[in-house]
Amino acid sequence: MIKKMEAISNQNLVPDQVTLLSKHLLSTLSHCLWPCVFLLATSAEAFLILQQREVMFHFLPLCFLLLFLVKRFLSKPSPVYLVDFSCLKPPCYCRVPLAAFLENASMLDIFDSESICFMAKILHKSGLGEETYLPPSLHYIPPNTHHTESIKEVQMVLFPVMNDLLAKTNISPLDIDILILNCSGFCPSPSLSSIIINEYSMRSDVKSFNISGMGCSASALCIDLAQNLLTVHENSNAVVLSTEILSTGWYSGNENSKLLLNCNFRMGSAAILLSNKNEAKKTAKYRLVRTLRTQRAFDDRAYLSAIREEDSYGNLGVTVNRDIIHVAHEILRSNVSILGSKILPLSEKLRYVVSMIKKRFIKSEGIYVPNFKTVIQHFCLPCSGGPVIREIGKGLKLSERDMEPALMTLHRFGNQSSSSLWYELAYLEAKEKVHKGDKIWQLGMGTGPKCNSVILKCIRPIVGEHKKGPWADSIHRYPLIAMD
Repeated sequence: MIKKMEAISNQNLVPDQVTLLSKHLLSTLSHCLWPCVFLLATSAEAFLILQQREVMFHFLPLCFLLLFLVKRFLSKPSPVYLVDFSCLKPPCYCRVPLAAFLENASMLDIFDSESICFMAKILHKSGLGEETYLPPSLHYIPPNTHHTESIKEVQMVLFPVMNDLLAKTNISPLDIDILILNCSGFCPSPSLSSIIINEYSMRSDVKSFNISGMGCSASALCIDLAQNLLTVHENSNAVVLSTEILSTGWYSGNENSKLLLNCNFRMGSAAILLSNKNEAKKTAKYRLVRTLRTQRAFDDRAYLSAIREEDSYGNLGVTVNRDIIHVAHEILRSNVSILGSKILPLSEKLRYVVSMIKKRFIKSEGIYVPNFKTVIQHFCLPCSGGPVIREIGKGLKLSERDMEPALMTLHRFGNQSSSSLWYELAYLEAKEKVHKGDKIWQLGMGTGPKCNSVILKCIRPIVGEHKKGPWADSIHRYPLIAMD
């Protein structure tokens, strides 16, 4: 089976970009079919009127016109609005300065001197500040990673953001029709979504989904799932809860490739309310413009680039190997190619196509990178680390200002896995940078590997957010004047 998959993944009959381009050209042509039918029907009707034909001859064009209007009316889904969202501000007693983290780690017998030096090096290069947070279970020496501690952590990170979201939006738990919860590493029974349903006494017919193992891209993936569900279920509210339980992901061993997650991942969670109800437009902050999901799990090299497994001593951890950079580049390129074909102006598309042709037939320099800033005003990038953020920003031709939300979120809160995207959006709001009509691109990349994009459009003025939310006590200190 593996050999068969390798054979399939090694086939390179057509470059990825050309394949994606051809698919979307066909999709565009299919979308143009109905406008052509409409134009043909109206032209035929105008011709018959000019020719003063009898009424019976007008029947066929009118039928085409009626079919066109009916299809357009029935196929147009209700808009999906992002009403509001909440992010967790962990309690002060969970704060873990970098020196304290290394001091506690050095007191554990499980880590040798080489592992301590490696973690110190990673922390120095990570871009994390001195005010990030770890759950109480990881403040113990040794860390307490029992199941009961993980359940306490669930309650600690999910209940506050859920309460805050309900208070912000003035809805009752009984008003929630769809509940989607994502957490990659911790999947108890009853499920996390069942814990929420039980705590808030939700309706018996609430449609609940528990997403696990999707990595840092899971939040954007859940927004895509919510949009699809709201397309089917009219007049509904959907809540997305996004977090990572760190106590179960702690690695107690000495393999460097598994120690990365100990260093970078920090406490965080987010709750998001989406709705397709007509009244939601009056209070919603954003309208969901587009979502896009791509993945490369079919490729063995990509599939094994980040995988949870045991080391030689039976210690469980996530191995991140050297292929991860190349894999991230490939999955990002495919996602950006598809997204660009849908949202970029024609001038940018033509430049991209011309550069691809030159690259293939004339062997010219690199492929042209489209300027996404022609249609996107704000960017929320993966918070995997300072070098990763800058590499993605460089690939997309972004400025320091464009990368600022991701870099500042990483410094203040660390890598919070899937919920980081919402802390970045909260940063933009707290800085009052988001204006009515602006578009925000949330880009999530995670294990699998997969890359998910969410495009939001601001539909009302957003003011006063600097007084509340996770940035309330620190937004005045950002952006930092200089960062290593």
